[in-house]
Amino acid sequence: MRVSYNWLKEFVDLDISPRELADRLTLAGIAVERIEETGKGIEKVVTGRIETISAHPNADKLVVATVNTGAEKLQIITAATNVRAGDVVPVAVEGARLAGGLVIKRASLRGMESRGMMCSGRELGIDPATMSPEEAHGIMLLPPGTPPGRDAKKVLGLDDAILELDLTPNRGDCLSVIGVAREAAALLGLPFRQPQAVFPELEENISGKVKVEIEARDLCRRFVGRLVKNVRVGRSPLWMQQRLRDAGIRPISNIVDVTNYVMLELGQPMHAFDYNLVREGRIIVRRGREGEKITSLDGVERELTPDMLAITDPSGPVAIAGVMGGLATEVSKKTTAVLLEAAYFDPTSIRRTSKALGLRSEASLRFEKGIDIDGCAGASARAVQLITGMEAGEAVAGMVDNYPGLVPEKTLSLRSERATHILGVEVPREETFNILTNLRFKVEDTGNEMLVTVPTYRVDVSREIDLIEEIARMYGYNRVPVTLPYGLSTAGIKTGKQAFLDRIQELLAGSGLYEVVTYSFVHPRVFDRMNLPENSPLRDTVKIQNPLSEENSVMRTMMLPGLLEVLAKNYSRRVQNGAVFETGKVFYPRRGDSLPEERLVLSAASMGRTAGSWNTPSREMDYYYLKGVLENLFRELGTAPVAYRPETANPSFHPGRTASLETGNEKLGVLGELHPDVLEKFDIPEKVTAFELDLAGLLAVSGRPLQYGALPKFPGIERDIAIIVGQDTPAAEIMDTIRSAGGELLQSVSLFDLYRGEPVPEGNQSMAFSLKFQALDRTLTDAEAGERTEVIARALAARFGAELRG
Repeated sequence: MRVSYNWLKEFVDLDISPRELADRLTLAGIAVERIEETGKGIEKVVTGRIETISAHPNADKLVVATVNTGAEKLQIITAATNVRAGDVVPVAVEGARLAGGLVIKRASLRGMESRGMMCSGRELGIDPATMSPEEAHGIMLLPPGTPPGRDAKKVLGLDDAILELDLTPNRGDCLSVIGVAREAAALLGLPFRQPQAVFPELEENISGKVKVEIEARDLCRRFVGRLVKNVRVGRSPLWMQQRLRDAGIRPISNIVDVTNYVMLELGQPMHAFDYNLVREGRIIVRRGREGEKITSLDGVERELTPDMLAITDPSGPVAIAGVMGGLATEVSKKTTAVLLEAAYFDPTSIRRTSKALGLRSEASLRFEKGIDIDGCAGASARAVQLITGMEAGEAVAGMVDNYPGLVPEKTLSLRSERATHILGVEVPREETFNILTNLRFKVEDTGNEMLVTVPTYRVDVSREIDLIEEIARMYGYNRVPVTLPYGLSTAGIKTGKQAFLDRIQELLAGSGLYEVVTYSFVHPRVFDRMNLPENSPLRDTVKIQNPLSEENSVMRTMMLPGLLEVLAKNYSRRVQNGAVFETGKVFYPRRGDSLPEERLVLSAASMGRTAGSWNTPSREMDYYYLKGVLENLFRELGTAPVAYRPETANPSFHPGRTASLETGNEKLGVLGELHPDVLEKFDIPEKVTAFELDLAGLLAVSGRPLQYGALPKFPGIERDIAIIVGQDTPAAEIMDTIRSAGGELLQSVSLFDLYRGEPVPEGNQSMAFSLKFQALDRTLTDAEAGERTEVIARALAARFGAELRG
């Protein structure tokens, strides 16, 4: 919110500088981010009337003007095409300084002397976005009756200071000049002048000419309409234009400018309809209908829904309530009568409509924060006063005020002892009374408590604690004594679940994987890219009501697509080696519950090779690489033994190179190579290995303490055993059988060779295992180790039909 210091002075006789006022407001919770001094640095710019204009004898695109500045007549050469004899313009005379530091000197242009410069708005420091292209880049034209020789800064209102406020969301009342003026008056203990709108009216009455019907009474609690006839649409006065510009609003026409001016001054958004274009002069405030469309003032056709509030006439919508007017009833140069609207719309409805349409306006901003329902009639009267005051129209007597349910006064109880307890300082009762009355609250002191009636424009004050906050900020936070906090305190610690997640992230990062964070919402087509069948439960997603785009319209049910997009993006930028992981949530809808089920998941993906060095060869980041990462993770987390069983049902993974990770009867997740079709859809030409684990399940089977034992005193014996078994026999099952048959003497078993081909029979494979036997209480003999090896061989033969290989 940008507020003019000079505008504030119309309501409060300020006797301090803009800087001091900014400091006082900031200390009271109305933060002033910066102060902009309009016209700062501009010197010796006066008003001048162009008396003659003639073509330059030596240049086709230049003209020679004689400009009367009051004190003298100057010859000025210009290339501007929008000036004529008789126009009044800002003139920078010799020695003048303009915005940006440009100094004007006498110059010779194509053999003719130029003793100054006629100025555009940009050269006077006015924001081009708040001006028409002609004013911004051509010469700025002043009202015809402006006398020459006056200080152009004062004529244009450039001798002002603009306070840029950073308001908290609850202070919607300060989105107006009058709201800030009330604050300033209360802070400084100065009288506040409440504006009164007085204007002449025609004998003709509005009764029967304008009808207002409110069908959606829950969304529109008041609608005030006034009628102005004999309207003459044109430019608004210069002072009004400049105040709008100072607030960042571009002047359009006198009627539209008045509605914007009243909104800035009083905080009440208004709209002007071309009365002759409103069918039957009848306004109907109702919800939008399915498929109903309106073309808004910005020329965009927008579709309404039953959740949106529409201003309509019998033929259809004429405005989107509280957001933007419709093009069909726009005020134009042909307009001869206007219907002025000042209404109160439900803040939540306006916020949702604005967000759904992607249309945020100054009006919607104020409605969203809540406006003064009792200010509608006064704002409409002020608008009529301004229109009649500039002789742009004549007011039809009376107004239409549809106010279905009067808002009762809000009276709160304030206890002095409660205020003292909250603030930590006792504010004298008399000072409390004065603070609240200066804020224009009605206060009745009953002795035990104060009964405080809150003005309707202070929608943020609804509880006793709000009154205490008002006392604190007006009393001065700097006057509250500094004390140390007291009471019992405890050190914060992480929960077991949080510590578990931290440990996982540390271990995976220590294993060489990079942690990434991807979006929780995805495109629905991502499930096609992951090869999921149409009936897959993972396609049952939580849909986002207002997605930023179709690309991010549903919540994810699996983590891998995000990681694959990361790898694909890196691969396209020639980063062809890498491993990434993410811990996050996936979301599943719950029947009968508006909130989804959220599950914590750990996912990782790798491609390419590890980085090698002179003494460490590079290795492929394949299935066995990630399996090793997982085994290290499980060991460090104290996870129960995990079995890797063949997985062929997951359509996203390669059916012959994928394992299901299980412990007991619980499935923890999946590990394997991704299906070539999936990689093709993600534009990844490299082989990618990935895993996805359910972290809740992992947490449930982890946390076993690590057990340590004494170093063995007696040597062990190593034996190798090579067997021939069928190619489909899993190594894990063979190793389980070896451990079971080996008994307590078998300390470790590992597969060190796998061979297929001659002389091994077709359909079979040779597998060689290294066995280590060791006793803790004695030195084993070769006979004991041989006997145990034979037991293992017999067990393998019995279960798998294994034959010892010679």
